[in-house]
Amino acid sequence: MLSKNTVRFALLLGLLLLVSVTAYAQDRVQVRWYVGLGAGTDAPKIEAQQALTDEFNASQDEIELVLEIVDNDQAYTVLATQIAAGNAPDIVGPMGIRGRASFPGAWLDLTSLIEANSYDLTDFDPALVDFYKVEGEGQLGIPFAVFPSFMMYNVDIFDEAGIPYPPAAYGDAYTDWDGVEREWNMDTIRDIAMILTIDENGNDATMDEFDPEHIVQFGFGNQFADVRGRDTLFGSGNFVDADGNAVIPDNWRAAEQWYHQAMWEDYFYPNGVYGGSELFPGGNWFGSGNIGMVTIHTWFLGWGTADLDAAWDFAPVPSYNGVTTAKLHADTFGIMNSTQNPDEAFTVLSYLLGEKANELTTLYGGMPARLSLQPDYFDNLVGVQAEIYPDVDWASLNWDVVVAGLQFPDNPNHEEAMPSFQETSARYAQYAQTVDNDPAADVNAELDLLQTDLQAIFDAAE
Repeated sequence: MLSKNTVRFALLLGLLLLVSVTAYAQDRVQVRWYVGLGAGTDAPKIEAQQALTDEFNASQDEIELVLEIVDNDQAYTVLATQIAAGNAPDIVGPMGIRGRASFPGAWLDLTSLIEANSYDLTDFDPALVDFYKVEGEGQLGIPFAVFPSFMMYNVDIFDEAGIPYPPAAYGDAYTDWDGVEREWNMDTIRDIAMILTIDENGNDATMDEFDPEHIVQFGFGNQFADVRGRDTLFGSGNFVDADGNAVIPDNWRAAEQWYHQAMWEDYFYPNGVYGGSELFPGGNWFGSGNIGMVTIHTWFLGWGTADLDAAWDFAPVPSYNGVTTAKLHADTFGIMNSTQNPDEAFTVLSYLLGEKANELTTLYGGMPARLSLQPDYFDNLVGVQAEIYPDVDWASLNWDVVVAGLQFPDNPNHEEAMPSFQETSARYAQYAQTVDNDPAADVNAELDLLQTDLQAIFDAAE
């Protein structure tokens, strides 16, 4: 049996250790890093981000970096709740334009911190630095990653249909099944996609016997794209003009007519019912193996095809009216203006966007915004993806066309801010819900109503 003195000594030692650990923790300034508005919420990325956090904490004794990861489905709501409760994180990212625009006025202007720390911006394209300058709010971000868009096509589906693959480069024509050279545009996409769309009896969408009630394979879709994203394939635009008025661009009206016909008359594009059905588990159209072509971004690579038992490759984004628009996503990290520790938060930000920029852009599948890192980008990406997903011959894919898409970005960007962003987004999502699920919907009338409702939202926000 232990003596009373021994027990007292043990208790005293434990108390001293507790006080020492507590004091050590209190000596560090806590910086919370919130992940969820963009990439970073799937298992492999969570583990890598935690390892990076642990590495940072072990490298110094002044800041304790705390990683908070919230699933994307709840991340916007959770962050809004934290902001309202006065319990917002310090750093949020990676996030795109949409993520930032969803929380107007919540971000810290980094201008003074950049100047105070003599932060070197010469490794970035000046236009990309200016991309994060928001009128009336300041420098809300430092360039981090760009995510080009492109077309992915299922090689096995094309082989089964017996038709030629898409062209390999921008500007190349498509040589069709009759040997005719055709412009790689939305009309060509329609004709190919109808051949690739198959019902349960093996009929394609060009045949009289085709049964649209029992489709088992579709030809084309814009995956994980909202209305503004899918319409950008027909040219850049936005629902708000330079004067702050609601507008439906003519090219976007044409786009919505095209999509509605593709869903309900030509049947090669998943409508609302099919798009959310068991044919596409988890909403992953291309990863299901049940669609021939999609447009998508580099953040999809790897995890998006992890369960796809088919060969695939990249192709150019098609043109519309002679103009190619390959929409661009760009991610960065922001510091919330409610932070009590802006200097420490900027130290972490500098670590993420500097020392760890190459590691993180590779992890998230983005092209580094740092010019010095871009030459090695694809070598790194191929190496990482090959290690995680060894069943794909990553080195043989048509990476050149991915890079080339950066020549055709949408300007204005399809994710630019709008008044009452969350309410506005909900309203145009409601529009899509209507037309994507109703074959009898009058698209132009619904767009007119959308414009009227958006104007009311904009007016109320003034």
